[in-house]
Amino acid sequence: MQVKGKVIKFGNNIDTDVILPGKWLSLIDPKDLAKHALEGLDASFPEKAQKGVIVVGGKNFGCGSSREQAPLALKYAGVECVLAESFARIFFRNSINIGLPVIECKGISAAVNDGDEVIVDFEAGKITNLTTNQSLQGTKLPPFIMEILTDGGLIENLRKRLNKK
Repeated sequence: MQVKGKVIKFGNNIDTDVILPGKWLSLIDPKDLAKHALEGLDASFPEKAQKGVIVVGGKNFGCGSSREQAPLALKYAGVECVLAESFARIFFRNSINIGLPVIECKGISAAVNDGDEVIVDFEAGKITNLTTNQSLQGTKLPPFIMEILTDGGLIENLRKRLNKK
């Protein structure tokens, strides 16, 4: 499984309150959540992300509260995946659960800039900056995580597995 897209880059400690401000937690439709993704840092983010982007963060991406709506807003805004130096564990798992690929990659913050085009190979953990021709090795996603992502998230994965029985 691979994705290709333009980078939108953020710094360290991007918390879930910035990814999706708390005042929008009453929204139920993921498409409505997407309209407010990262608005605290970049009010035009939802517009930029519509055609599909790859978000790059620094250390501790997704820290803060454990709200599942944060990765959901990113996914429905058009984020193909999130690459970061490191993730808050609950954000990482919430992302997988809703079908948003996330990969930790040391050095990614220095290796890409806003607007660079990158391709991400999830099984290999390989990230290639097509703009600079530089490749980095991120964390390889294990087969069971790839299965969850391929199925569109944990709920769909469980439905598929239960229907096999």
